[in-house]
Amino acid sequence: MTEQPQHQDGDGYKAHHVAKGERHAGFDDIEPDADGNLPPQKWKIIGPGLVVAATGVGAADMVATLAAGSRYGYMLLWAVVVGVILKIVLVEGAGRYSLATGKTIFEGWRSLGKWTVWYFGPYILIWGIVYGASAMSSTALPLAALFPGIPLWVFAIATGLAGFVLVWFNRYAVFEKITAVLVLLMFITIVGLAVIAVPNIPDMLAGLIPRLPEDGILYTLALAGGVGGTITLAAYGYWLREKGWATPRFMRVMRIDNTMAYVMTGIFVLSMLIVGAEVVSVAGVTISAGDKGLLDLNRVLEERYGVVIGKAFLVGFFGAAFSSVIGVWNGVSLMFADFWGNFRGKGSDHPDSRAHGKYFRFYILWLTFPPMLLLMLDQPIGLVLAYGVLGALFMPFLAITLLPLLNVKKYGIPDEWRNKWYTNLALVITALLFISLGVYQLINSIMSALK
Repeated sequence: MTEQPQHQDGDGYKAHHVAKGERHAGFDDIEPDADGNLPPQKWKIIGPGLVVAATGVGAADMVATLAAGSRYGYMLLWAVVVGVILKIVLVEGAGRYSLATGKTIFEGWRSLGKWTVWYFGPYILIWGIVYGASAMSSTALPLAALFPGIPLWVFAIATGLAGFVLVWFNRYAVFEKITAVLVLLMFITIVGLAVIAVPNIPDMLAGLIPRLPEDGILYTLALAGGVGGTITLAAYGYWLREKGWATPRFMRVMRIDNTMAYVMTGIFVLSMLIVGAEVVSVAGVTISAGDKGLLDLNRVLEERYGVVIGKAFLVGFFGAAFSSVIGVWNGVSLMFADFWGNFRGKGSDHPDSRAHGKYFRFYILWLTFPPMLLLMLDQPIGLVLAYGVLGALFMPFLAITLLPLLNVKKYGIPDEWRNKWYTNLALVITALLFISLGVYQLINSIMSALK
């Protein structure tokens, strides 16, 4: 692999694209002052934080939260708060590294040694094909429930093709707006359900006191670790660059963007916990494992509140699932393009390594069409097992690699942007949490694959 000269900030990127006459939301629409402050009229801007948070909350997270709420009430509310804080720290670290150094997160990983390349390469290829199939299926579930006369696989293929078209033919600014609409859809629906369910405020406040149910350690870990967390956390730096937030002057803007996005995610997850505690638990229904658990909730909602509320929930379910589809189709394709461009010695700024370059387009194709074969077949045991093993390792990988990248000068981080002691503590806690979750997921994947 040929080493490329490293750019130390985003000014070269900015100048290059402005010279070409391209319009970027970050450069043309907002420009912070020397202290990172935005003009007052610009605070309405939706940033990449909302995209990464929305992409990370999928059907599986919703089911896990529902199950926890129905089983333990509000006892694990504190775990939701912890999860939000840890994700804010993790995503802020990835964003800070990109803004402070002008490097992509993959360039940072590569500087840690070749082992990162040989882990990430197989992971992103295997993850893409299995995730593509599961994401299409998840998004198809609410559509098949709304239109029961049409087979599930038809909707699954249609959602994959829709994600393909929206990402292939649209630039980041359009993609961000589409994501914002889907987030608004799912947010209004799910928060509206929580309001209708009438939460028990005293019990909610009591749930902020850390307690562990006797048989609920895994639920607690899953709830804290599953608040909007996937490979797309690492895509945040790429979305910052596509937005045009490419220099340290955007640091304060990035932090506000990230924090507000995950607070919004926390409200969303809290709403699902309320629905689990106040609706599912009262109905005495056991939620199915996996995405189909949301169809169980739909039936409960229709019985309790009527068909209109049940159908509205399915629309919100679709918004949550499809936002993950287009987020992955865009964000992880950016990560793959950067990985493969660097692997081929072209560097991160080469057109082939950027959005809508040939490597980016290859991965969109990879996410869309090979997974359709898995929709027709039982997923091969070896592929599912490899996916489970590599997937369990990714979040610990991200948390652990951020520690040297954000602390050691030789990896390019300027003194003023290095971690504080409390940030390092939070990253260590995050790493330990995800290692624990990873071991559980690894064992679960092996046991499920061998059944």
